[in-house]
Formats: sequence, structure tokens, C-alpha cells
Amino acid sequence: MARLSQWLLASTSAVALVAGTAQAQDTAQTQEGNRFVMVTHGVPSDPFWSVVKNGAEEAAEVVGAELEYRAPSSFDMAKMQQLVDAAVASNPDGLIVSFTDEDALGGVVQRAADNGIPVISINSGGDVAQNYGTRLHIGQSEYEAGKQAAERMQEMGVEKGLCVNHEQGNQGLDQRCDGFLEGFDGNAEQLATTYDPTSIRNAIVAYLNENSDVRGILTLGALAAEPMLQAMREQGATDMFTLGTFDLSPGILESLEQGGLDFAIDQQQYLQGYLPVMFLDQYVKNGLLPAGNVATGPGFVTQENAAQVIELSEQGIR
Repeated sequence: MARLSQWLLASTSAVALVAGTAQAQDTAQTQEGNRFVMVTHGVPSDPFWSVVKNGAEEAAEVVGAELEYRAPSSFDMAKMQQLVDAAVASNPDGLIVSFTDEDALGGVVQRAADNGIPVISINSGGDVAQNYGTRLHIGQSEYEAGKQAAERMQEMGVEKGLCVNHEQGNQGLDQRCDGFLEGFDGNAEQLATTYDPTSIRNAIVAYLNENSDVRGILTLGALAAEPMLQAMREQGATDMFTLGTFDLSPGILESLEQGGLDFAIDQQQYLQGYLPVMFLDQYVKNGLLPAGNVATGPGFVTQENAAQVIELSEQGIR
């Protein structure tokens, strides 16, 4: 009888040990964070994308996820396609992508969706990305933002405008210029440049020398705004033009506060990094997602409210 009791006790202990081990393994798997990959077209020299990355990294830290941020060294759709393709092949728990070119990215994003990888698009391509299986888009209506920039300039007395496009072929930037031209009823033109600051500056000066009736200039990001402002200062022409740009950077905010720049269109890019990580984590864990796209802009920053934004910019949030 004693032997039977000892056997039962030993068996019970063994079962408990196995059950405890299994429970510990299940707990470890539950606590193990998701792995998300974010692929954007933002070149390293563009301060806009460092804020997006900051937002994504903070969200990953909050939810305990692993985040891999990837971007080409220059605006290169072939390279970006390769980066997205490699991300899909690595089978992450979720994919975040700036959908800048439908032809280059549509097929590979659809392949991710077909393989069961949830995809959220950010910043660009919100009007077409969901045709390729993305779950939702986080950003702003680029066309509408460009149109609002034109309307604002017209309210300030500008009759003819110029849109400086430093990444022609980027669908989001092209839409900004399209909206700007529409807002001016066609009484505006687009100037295509490279993303090199010196080339942008020289192209703007050359264009204005040939088109003296232009009085409003819109750039599509900090990468182009600062060369534009440099050209205006060098030519002593800052007060001759109404100057606007998309997106924020420390240099842009300083120019706004000092009155050298009339307005900047803010799309709260920190949220374009932060929100998709949070949403994907909730989707993978609980099947939860917003019912529709999430608009982070447009909003306007001017001399009147620039000081309120500068402190957050120093923290890498604006």
C-alpha cells in the first residue's frame, strides 16, 4: 500500500512538472513580442522620416514588439521594391509601407496580403493601396493638402504659383503638386528637381529668373524647403514671395517663427510611425483595427503657433 502511495505521489509530481513546463512555454510564447517591418522611401538626409522612425520605435517599445526599419539610401523605387520583397520573405507579423508607387509596390504588397501578413500603408498611396490588400492607410489626402496650400496663397494675394517637386514619380508628392495646380485653376506650374539641396537651390533661382510673375512658391518637404529659403536669402527676395512647404523640421520651424516662411503643412508624421505599430499589435493579438483610414493631416503651422511646436520638435515628435 505504501509503495502504491509513493508511486501515485511520484506520478502526480511528474504530471505537475510536465504541466508546469508546458504552462511556462505557453507563457513565454504569449509574452514574446511581435516582429514588424517598416519600409519607407525616406532618404536618411530627410528629417521628416527620422520623426516617423521615432514614433514607430516608441510604439514598439510600448507594446514590446521588435521593429525593423528599412529605407533606400536614395529615392529609388527599384531598391524599395527589393526591400519590401525581402521584408515579405522574412514573414513578419506585420508590414508597414509607404506606398509611393503603385507599379513598383502593388504586386509585392499583394503578395504579403496573400501570405497572411497584415499590411498598413502610411504617408503615400492611400487612394490605391487598399486595392492590393492593405488593411488601412494612415496619413493625409495629399491632393487636398496641395489644394488647400494654393487656396491659402490666393487668400494672401498670390496670383501665380510654383510647386517644387524634388521626387517626381513619388505618387504622394505628385498628388500634392496636382492639388496645388488645381487650387490655382491651372495658374501655377511644377518644377521637377532632384533631392540634392544645391540642385534644388539652383533650379529655383533659374526658374524665377525666367518667370518673374511667380509670387508663391510651395516645396513638398523639408529637404527642398531649406534650399528654397537659402536661395531667397541669398537673392534678398524673401519679402517678395509667399513661401510655403509641406512637413516640419527644426530649420522650418525656426524660419516660421522668424517670419521667413509663411506656412508649413503639418501631417503629424510621428503618428504615421506610432499608430501603425500600435494597430498591428492589436490586430495580431486581438483582431482589432480601426474601421477606416486614419487622417493625420493636413494642418497648418504659421508664425503664430510655431513656438508651440518647436519644443516637441526638439523631442523628435514634430
